[in-house]
Amino acid sequence: MTAVAAAPAARCRFCRAELRDVFVDLGMSPLCQKHVNPDELNCMERFYPLKVWVCRDCWLVQLEEYVAPPELFENYEYLSSYSTSWVEHARQYAELMTGRLGLGAKSRVIEIASNDGYLLQHFVAKGIPVLGIEPAANVAEIARSRGVPSVARFFGVRTAEDVVRDSGHADLIVGNNVLAHVPDLHDFVGGMRRLLGERGVITMEFPHLVRLVEENQFDTIYHEHFSYLSLFVVEKIFRHHGLELFDVSELPTHGGSLRIFARHAADASRPRTAAVDELIRREHDKGYAGMEVYRSFEQRVLETKRNLLEFLIGAKRGGKSVAGYGAPGKGNTLLNYCAIRTDFLDYTVDASPMKQGRYTPGTHIPILAPAQIRATRPDYVLILPWNLRREIAAQAQYIREWGGRFVVPIPALEVF
Repeated sequence: MTAVAAAPAARCRFCRAELRDVFVDLGMSPLCQKHVNPDELNCMERFYPLKVWVCRDCWLVQLEEYVAPPELFENYEYLSSYSTSWVEHARQYAELMTGRLGLGAKSRVIEIASNDGYLLQHFVAKGIPVLGIEPAANVAEIARSRGVPSVARFFGVRTAEDVVRDSGHADLIVGNNVLAHVPDLHDFVGGMRRLLGERGVITMEFPHLVRLVEENQFDTIYHEHFSYLSLFVVEKIFRHHGLELFDVSELPTHGGSLRIFARHAADASRPRTAAVDELIRREHDKGYAGMEVYRSFEQRVLETKRNLLEFLIGAKRGGKSVAGYGAPGKGNTLLNYCAIRTDFLDYTVDASPMKQGRYTPGTHIPILAPAQIRATRPDYVLILPWNLRREIAAQAQYIREWGGRFVVPIPALEVF
């Protein structure tokens, strides 16, 4: 009998402790943004574990790094500008920060993971100098074509030092939905410390772990999301690198997010608000520095899967047609975990031309233009980016003309 070597123990990406406790195991799944071209349908796809760990030493919830960031992000297919509500969120943020920080023509705003310029365009319109740092070269080029200066690089200490040398420090560093995408937290946060001006401010937005757990948002787990963050853990990470949180806001975006405000620890000009300590206290009161809250999550995930499959089986047996709306990363986690293919979902639609004419990874569901829904008149439309349910329901309200109904799977199955 040949002995098989055990896999090396996974280590926490922050404190390096051995990871021993599984938060949830969603099986094997392909990369959620690697949509399949028609000529690739008969080709092998690579699947990787979607097993999420929780570190008992620092309580960081995390995936192992199975895929290097260049493979995930260098030719990215998500464009932020295709969500009108997200662009409006960015506009409101630009208004808020311009007033709160007194930004003007002599200021400098730098966004990390700036995508297609959806946010920085609002600062450009105000005459405020900006720079986008975006790892996907194809997306950075789109931003430049819109008048948003952008460099195609991954962010870390080396990039920060190069930017400071070439053009100086930042008065405001913005990072929306990027902190969770970072495998090397020390390089990333250390880079922000070097890039930030002496009296500068960092704001980061990321999905809140508490909302993920309480609302069964398991489909927000995918390989591009390396970490799942609570405020008290983020505070530890930032403090380790000489940065202090001084404010926090709870946002409705992406199913429930936090916007943190940070500064250099030595900067006494921005006192810490009560909101930071209040939210950390709530997280501790809810048990996020103990194992029980993490142990109970997986059973709720299983029940969500069973309920969705029961609905789809009943609909199909009743002769009903079901189409999808959207092809987001969270949707691909849901489809693969629940084994939903064209036996349940005839097709899905997406507003992004980059996805139309292709197929969902792993499940090979055709991705078509939104006009397909009006053409085929499905009985049900499954909204895969459920965090945009109001926006999508408003855009596709015409399905009521033939008695069509919307379905959302998260946090609980709902037909409306």
